[in-house]
Parts: sequence; C-alpha cells; structure tokens
Amino acid sequence: MSFQNAPLVGPVLGLALWTFFMQIWLYSYRLPDITTYKVKVSNGASIQELNKNIPRHRQYPADNYNHLHEQPTVFYAVALGLTLLEVNDWLTVTMAWAYVELRAVHSLIQSTSNVIMLRFQVFALSSVVLLAMTLRGASHAF
Repeated sequence: MSFQNAPLVGPVLGLALWTFFMQIWLYSYRLPDITTYKVKVSNGASIQELNKNIPRHRQYPADNYNHLHEQPTVFYAVALGLTLLEVNDWLTVTMAWAYVELRAVHSLIQSTSNVIMLRFQVFALSSVVLLAMTLRGASHAF
C-alpha cells in the first residue's frame, strides 16, 4: 500500500508528531519547575499534590498533552477504518487534516492564554469534523 492509496496516514502521523511536540513542551516546563517550585516527588503522590506549588499556567501544556490522549484516539481509529475501507477522497483527507489543525490550534490556546470559551469553540468544531469523518466511514461500512 503506497501513500497515494493511504493519504490518511499523513494526518495520523501529523497528529502523532504534534503530540510529541506537546510532550517536549510539557517537559520544558515540568523539569525546571520541579526545582524552581521545590516539588517534593514521592511515591504515591497525586498529581494535585505534586502541582500544588506550581503556577496554574505552567501546567497548561501538561493538561493539553493529556487531552491529546482522549478524543484523538477516536480520530486514529476512524482514520484507520477509513483507510481500510479505502475512503480516501479529497473531502475525507481534507477533514482529517482539518481535525489535526484544529487540535493544534486547541493545544496552542490551552497552553498559552487558555481562553476557555475560545478553546471550547475550537474543540466543538473539531468534534463536528470528527463526527463527520465517522459518519462518512459508517456510510461506507454499513
């Protein structure tokens, strides 16, 4: 199977790479913050206990990294399903890239300003795109 026959591989890898970018961002904050804010790392400590002295805005990239392991897992499954069903037309690929771009915008909003309503609007739009992709796959599968 070549990339021409599986164009959804691009958005899948794009979102995976973005997730690793966010992991680097979270550690670029977390590692120095352990020293700066004198975090006492102990076995069994909750994330709330570890984060209690760290300013909230410094935790935003970590929060977003966790979010990239929630709904995007559905995206990966849908993209795989669409690929197996050979639903690889322009509209489907465009929706997949739009989903990736919206998740990146969501990450940037959450990790910087964290304007909740703006972030929610971007999330809602990405959810609509993912639903459309899912329905597109279902219409070919059933």
